[in-house]
Amino acid sequence: MASKRNFAAALGDWSASHRKTAVFGWLIMVVLVTVLGGAAGQQTMTEADYGTGDSGKAERILQEHGLAPPAEELILVQSDEHKATDPEFRTTVDEAVAAIKKTDLVKGVQNPNTTGVVSEDGRSALIQYEVKGDPETASERIQPVEDAVAEAEESAQGVTLGQYGAATGLKAINESLGEDLLRAELTALPVSLGILLVVFGALVAALLPLLLAVTACVAAMGLLAVSSQFVPVDGMTTSVMFLMGLAVGVDYCLFYLRREREERTAGRDKETALRIAAATSGHSVLVSGITVVVAMAGMFLSGLTVFEGFAMATIEVVLIAVLGSMTVLPAAMAMLGDKVQKGRIPFVSRRREAAEATGPRQQSNKLLRAVLARPALFAMAGAVLLLALAAPAIGMKTEKLGTDELLPPDDPMVSVAEQISEKFPGTPSPAGVVIESDDIKSPEVTRAIADFKREAVASGHAKKPIQTKVHAAEDVAEISVPLVGSGSDDKSKDALEALRGDIIPGAFDETGDTVLVRGELAFSEDYSDALSDSIVPVFAFVMSVTFLLMLFTFRSPVIALTTIVLNLMSVGAAYGVMSAVFQHGWGDALVATEAPGAVESWMPLFVFVVLFGLSMDYHVFVVSRIREARDQGAATREAIEHGIRSTAGVVTSAGLIMVAVFAVFGTLAMQDFKQLGVGLAVAVLLDCTVVRAVLLPSVMALLGEANWKPRRFQATAEEPPAAVPGDPRAANGQPGAYAQAGTYAHAATYGQQPAYGQPAPAQPASGTHAYQPAPGVMGQAPPMHAGQLPPETPRPDQTAPLPKQGDATVQLQGQGSGQGQGPTAPVPPADATMQLPAPGQQPAGQAPTGQAPAGQPYAGPPPSHATVQLQGQGQQADQRPQQSVQQPQQPQHQPPAGQQPQPEPQQAAEQDESGERSADQQRPPAPSGNDTTMTIADPSRNDDLFTR
Repeated sequence: MASKRNFAAALGDWSASHRKTAVFGWLIMVVLVTVLGGAAGQQTMTEADYGTGDSGKAERILQEHGLAPPAEELILVQSDEHKATDPEFRTTVDEAVAAIKKTDLVKGVQNPNTTGVVSEDGRSALIQYEVKGDPETASERIQPVEDAVAEAEESAQGVTLGQYGAATGLKAINESLGEDLLRAELTALPVSLGILLVVFGALVAALLPLLLAVTACVAAMGLLAVSSQFVPVDGMTTSVMFLMGLAVGVDYCLFYLRREREERTAGRDKETALRIAAATSGHSVLVSGITVVVAMAGMFLSGLTVFEGFAMATIEVVLIAVLGSMTVLPAAMAMLGDKVQKGRIPFVSRRREAAEATGPRQQSNKLLRAVLARPALFAMAGAVLLLALAAPAIGMKTEKLGTDELLPPDDPMVSVAEQISEKFPGTPSPAGVVIESDDIKSPEVTRAIADFKREAVASGHAKKPIQTKVHAAEDVAEISVPLVGSGSDDKSKDALEALRGDIIPGAFDETGDTVLVRGELAFSEDYSDALSDSIVPVFAFVMSVTFLLMLFTFRSPVIALTTIVLNLMSVGAAYGVMSAVFQHGWGDALVATEAPGAVESWMPLFVFVVLFGLSMDYHVFVVSRIREARDQGAATREAIEHGIRSTAGVVTSAGLIMVAVFAVFGTLAMQDFKQLGVGLAVAVLLDCTVVRAVLLPSVMALLGEANWKPRRFQATAEEPPAAVPGDPRAANGQPGAYAQAGTYAHAATYGQQPAYGQPAPAQPASGTHAYQPAPGVMGQAPPMHAGQLPPETPRPDQTAPLPKQGDATVQLQGQGSGQGQGPTAPVPPADATMQLPAPGQQPAGQAPTGQAPAGQPYAGPPPSHATVQLQGQGQQADQRPQQSVQQPQQPQHQPPAGQQPQPEPQQAAEQDESGERSADQQRPPAPSGNDTTMTIADPSRNDDLFTR
């Protein structure tokens, strides 16, 4: 039974037929979603939303009681000329304290002249204060305080002041982030446009994917604002969504548009070319998009709100990009037609046209030939390279980077944070102990707090001053504990573990109160533990679903398993490069950074999910073309060569765009963006080169026929490939199946397959013949057109006149003995004739079997029914006149020599004056079981284009 059109083809047909509805519907949708998102406003995550484990519980306790910790700030006062006891130093401290108090934006100011918070060398002191109001918006109100500190520093003599804290740090991050995003947008868009101009050689064709990707990102931002009301998002989620949306949006449009241009170059009319692009590239885009969405959905299993926000944003932008690629893009292409090539870039367009004219079969590819010639060698070399790159990932260190580590190394605040950490260890990020009790002022709780403070200092894990804040009305107390070490090193981690495991239980077990530890280090440790616990289920989910999707798409468990292995190798290589640069510091100067000594804790999981999704773009696109050739009768290696050659240009172009976009983010100042950009850019680069050009073809070549086993997963032999409506190979011009037709092999040599696109060996004129599919052959004649001859039954020695036609070639493909592909010869513009030999006769000078030279008649045995199709170069499928020449059904017993068999009676079709037949007479008589079809085809066309 014939396969139906796939969903992508149907949607593309609808869009092309309803162009205005699709285009204006898209624009209205973008505007409405953007307005709706602006009205809703984006909800960002609070400190409690980020938390997990005990630190997250502590944050939620404070939030529930309305005790969200205020934004704490530190002012470092230091001098090389004076000590903290000198009058000049003390005067500067008092003036700074008075200046910040005048702003009326601070509270709880602690003057080191009173508290005695002075460094061991006596040349540094620390002013501590809190910002009034909501800590979530403190960064928006801190500027007047910074100005006051700067004025105090200007009036000081030989004393410097530097500020660092929660509000000032977040303000610096937001400023750096804003500058980075502006620079990324101003860089990524022109870079993408430049690559697209080189790919298409025309301005309109280059702008179309970029405009669609940008509008998809705009719509996704509006939708994200709406969904953030239910799942709050991190502040950088919008930037990540823009990165993903621009990359996949341009890639999806590129796949679609390049396929349509390829078909137009092959001579197809614009409607047919668009249908083919929808059925093939459109289908690949749909599968790729679904895979990305499902992979991103795996982040919901992490249990972390930040990942849920990332998942929502990425899923939304990918779905919108897929929707645009499958609806508004074919509508716009149908409206533009060949005007999409307007605005040609002279030099680039000439080179592009010359490359397209040669066709993928004529283009040389030394690497591919070498890979297919020695697949084992190249498979081993590619695997060794990726494993070597992945080696540094062994022992990867991940942690939640602090504000000073996220900021650019040259930011003044980074220097202040480092000096505070050096002069006052543990002060920038003290541990916070939260106590929730039935009676926080009870003697038991008061005694437990005192015991805890004494034991923490005595154990050597904490340093003075340990400060306590009691909220009597809420029965909650907070204890600030400066830990030994830098606040993030091994000493601090050991101190935190001792605090949680020994000191707190020893002091508070008898009270039965809830006692939890919060703070930057506690948050980082709990966050890393939660990520470690979620890695296994997320990895298992993503790999399992990817396997099932690939199995469903290609009907091959071997291909599905190969997909998983190759993707894991790409991810491992990306992990290795990230560890080498950002943990070990190898080559960190090349990306303009100083290695923080660790990879951001959320990066490995996020990179894994993103890469598993994005790699499907290229994998599905390449393997689909391999499968197309395989379904049309090519041997596995010929199919691999065809698939790689056919997709090399578009995969390279798409890969360059995605690498360029990610590389732009790798140049940004923020450490997390830099790590994400470098990791993804390297992974995509390796995926487009080593994996798709070396490992994929070599592994598939080594597996051979095993790629398509076991047979129970494959479609049955009776199910032919799906047709694309309007393509000339669809039976009778209607959507349906292509008839199984192709080359032949003698029963004695069955299984000896000819090379892809080559004729079968010559066989004896008698005997049983087995049939093998091959591309580009019809089993049924298309409908009759004006100028065709009616179905007559001339004698075998009669000459059948052919209609006038431009230059064309003649392909003879017959059943019985002889070649699977017959001779080819030009048909002159004037009337031409084709002589069919009488039964049992051979043309002079021809061998009984074999392929006749160009210009000579077919040399095989006489058919009982033949169909001649004319397909001229440059003509469209629905314009090619065809002629049906009927021969009598040959009886089982041959008539005496010299007598002709009697033809079967045929009813002549009525024709009007123009030669057209009525609708109910346009189908030629059904051929008999041993019919022969002779196809006259344009040799410039590449007919191995359709998937099952």
